[in-house]
Amino acid sequence: MNRNTTREHYDRIAANRANWRGNRFFQRETEYLYTGLIPEGASILQVGCGLGDLLAALKPVRGVGVDFSSKTIEFARQRHPRLEFICSDIHEFQSGEKFDYIVVSSVLGDLDDIQACFERLRARCHSRTRLIVDYYSMLWQPLWNMAEKLNWKTPQPLQNWLRTEDVINLLQIAGFEPVVHKRRHLCPLNIPLLAPFCNRILAHMPLFQNLCFGNCIVARPIMRPETANLTCSVIVPCRNEKGNIARIFKQTPPMGAHTELIFIDGNSTDGTLEEIERQARANPQWNAAFFSQGAGTGKGDAVRQGFARAKGDVLMILDADLTMPAQNLPKFFQCLADERAEFVNGSRLVYPMEKQAMRFLNLLANWSFGRMFTWLLGQTIRDTLCGTKVLLRKDYERIAAGRAYFGDFDPFGDFDLLFGAAKLNLKIVDLPIRYKERTYGTTNIRRFYHGWQLLKMCGVALVKLKLR
Repeated sequence: MNRNTTREHYDRIAANRANWRGNRFFQRETEYLYTGLIPEGASILQVGCGLGDLLAALKPVRGVGVDFSSKTIEFARQRHPRLEFICSDIHEFQSGEKFDYIVVSSVLGDLDDIQACFERLRARCHSRTRLIVDYYSMLWQPLWNMAEKLNWKTPQPLQNWLRTEDVINLLQIAGFEPVVHKRRHLCPLNIPLLAPFCNRILAHMPLFQNLCFGNCIVARPIMRPETANLTCSVIVPCRNEKGNIARIFKQTPPMGAHTELIFIDGNSTDGTLEEIERQARANPQWNAAFFSQGAGTGKGDAVRQGFARAKGDVLMILDADLTMPAQNLPKFFQCLADERAEFVNGSRLVYPMEKQAMRFLNLLANWSFGRMFTWLLGQTIRDTLCGTKVLLRKDYERIAAGRAYFGDFDPFGDFDLLFGAAKLNLKIVDLPIRYKERTYGTTNIRRFYHGWQLLKMCGVALVKLKLR
């Protein structure tokens, strides 16, 4: 079916779509999916916007809908006068504006040249734009045909039916990198109890995921990085680490245009704060800053205090015990600066580690949490509790702004950052490091107490990220 015929089809059914009283359940499920992916107040471009209901549900600060059916656009403007609607074929759409999110919902099947459309949309992206594409599984085509005959679904012309591998390949050819792939929805009808159970729980189980009728891919544009002027802040939370302070000053390499060291001391009793002050005077080239944690407790609070005081473009966490050698930090910086990742997470579970670096139960727990998080977040996370995590300050500010969504009870700060990065669909990459034995002091980790805390946080992620 050619473009003119397809356009005439949607013009012809526009009034029926606007007044349709069929099954609205699937529409609500789609809105539920997208409101979990896109925060309120973003700038959004929706391609194939239809009547604009999905765009309006996302509550954008700037919302632009594009559709090639002039009749449909007329109804959209009447329904949602606060939004802007443009009648244009996406194959010909022109705009100099860039958006935070670009939504391509249930329209891949109508496009003549999907690659060309993705390439045109890439020009509407800035470096942090997310392109979100959802489409039907080919497995469900016979049921969609039946649903149209029963008037449970608006009719569509002959569709392109694509496998996930096809969509990913087209995205990559057009200059996008897939970040997350979600499979959604097992029950398209609003059947009490059964539909919520199927769509919120069963759809996430390994044996049922491939049966879902909805697929959603979140992708980011691959941009040419501009790294020359990036500055760096290395945050060092410490408590009773006096014997490691001199080594931190000596071993931490300068990175980017400028590197600052920020120490947050957790009310040490071994003279750590005094040693930091002494080493700062002895190493004036660092212009190091140091602060007492005060009434705050835990590494997570110390990290947040350090990030709040940081001035660098790139934020790094360096554990003061130096079990992750500071000489490895340039690898993290370069991975982020080259935009191979937007959140770099250290992984201690690839290379062999020194004998006393991690006890067996800790190793087992880290391996288990890694497997759990890979499933929960939809991205590979092998080691959730490695202290070294690196991200851009502007992305951390977005994570901090949305912290209330998960709550504030992470004693380490690792899960807080990982949850927030996953919620923003940042590209998370594990960077393997060689884990060393501690040479001074003792660990502040209480295995069973903190393990229970981490399990509770996994429950939060299950509810807030996986089952929504």
